[in-house]
Amino acid sequence: MHRRDVLLTGGALGLMGLSARGRAGTGIGSGFGYSVPPEEAPHQRTFMQWPVNRGVHPDPVFLDMVQQTVADVANAISAFEPVTMLAANEDHAGARRKLSGAVELWDIPTEDLWCRDAGPIFAVNAAGDLAVSHIQFNGWGEKQVNRRDSQIAARVADRLELELLPTGLTGEAGGVEQDGHGLLLAHESSWVNENRNPGLSRSEVETRLLAAYGADRLIWSEGVWGEDITDYHIDSLARFTGPGRVLINLPDRPDMTDPFHFAALNTHDRLVAEGLEVEVIPEPNRRRVRSIDFVASYANYYVCNDGVIAAQFGDPKADQIAAEALTRHYPGREIVTLNVDPLGEMGGGIHCATQQMPAT
Repeated sequence: MHRRDVLLTGGALGLMGLSARGRAGTGIGSGFGYSVPPEEAPHQRTFMQWPVNRGVHPDPVFLDMVQQTVADVANAISAFEPVTMLAANEDHAGARRKLSGAVELWDIPTEDLWCRDAGPIFAVNAAGDLAVSHIQFNGWGEKQVNRRDSQIAARVADRLELELLPTGLTGEAGGVEQDGHGLLLAHESSWVNENRNPGLSRSEVETRLLAAYGADRLIWSEGVWGEDITDYHIDSLARFTGPGRVLINLPDRPDMTDPFHFAALNTHDRLVAEGLEVEVIPEPNRRRVRSIDFVASYANYYVCNDGVIAAQFGDPKADQIAAEALTRHYPGREIVTLNVDPLGEMGGGIHCATQQMPAT
C-alpha cells in the first residue's frame, strides 16, 4: 500500500548541506530555554505553501484542483487569523486568482504544499523571544524533489530576522505530535530511519527531538517503514488536544493484514498503557474517493485562533461524530469542515498543509 505516491524528479534532489540564511545558532544547545507552544495557543499567523512543481504534479487538471483546495483552506483560516502563502514571485498572479484578499503572499519559492513538513517550527523562550527550531527537510528521505522546499524554513527565518536553532535532525514536524506541555509522540519509522537520520540510534534521535521542542518526555510507537512517502506520519493518526489528552482516528473494522491498521492499533494501545486519556473517532465508512490509497483522516485538522479547520469526507454519520468530538475537545472554537479530497488523494490533509507562528 502506498498512501502517497513516491515522486522523484531527476537530478540531485535535496540540499542537505544548505547553509542557513537565518541568524544561525551554534547547535542543539542554542535552543536551550526555547519550547514549541501547543497548537491551540494564540497565533500571530499561519504559513502555507503554494504547490507548483510539474514533476510532482504532472496532471494540470489535478494540480488546479490541489491549488484550489489549498486556497480553500487558506481562505477559511484567514477568517480567524492572518495567513501567509509562500510562493515564488512568478507564481503570485496564479495564486491570487484563487486566494482571498486577506491572504498575504511572500516571495519564497516552493515546489509542493506540505508546510507542516518543510516550513519553520517556531519556538519561544521565557522572555518571549521567537526562534526557528530547525529540523532539516529532505523530501521525506529524498523521495521527492526538494531543491526549494528544503530551504523554506531558513528563508522564512531570514525574512523574519529570527535565530535559526539547529537540531541535528533531518525529518518533518508532521512526524512528531506535541502537546506543548512537555510530551511528544512519534512513530519510529519517520525518524529512526536511514533515509533521514543515518547512524543515529533511537535514543540519540529522542534526545534531539526533546531539545528541538523543549519537551521532557517522548512516547514512541513503531509505525510503518517504507509503505508510504512519510513512513507513517503520526499527525494523520493521533493528535494531542491538551495535556495528557489524545484524539485518535481508527477504523471500525481493522484489517490486521494492513500494516497501517496494525500499527495504528499498536499506537492506541501504547497511549492507553502510558495512562493518557484517549478518545477514538471512527474513520469514514462511506466517502467520495474510494481508492485504497486515499487518506481519510479526521485527525489531520488544524487549530487556529477561535477555530478548528477540519475535513469532511461525505459520510454523514462519521463526519458528524468527528465534528462533535472536535467541539468537545476545543470548546468555544468554531468548527469549520471542508472537502479537501485532493489532499487525501496525495496522502495528507489540512494539518499537513499548515504551520503556525505563535503569538509572543
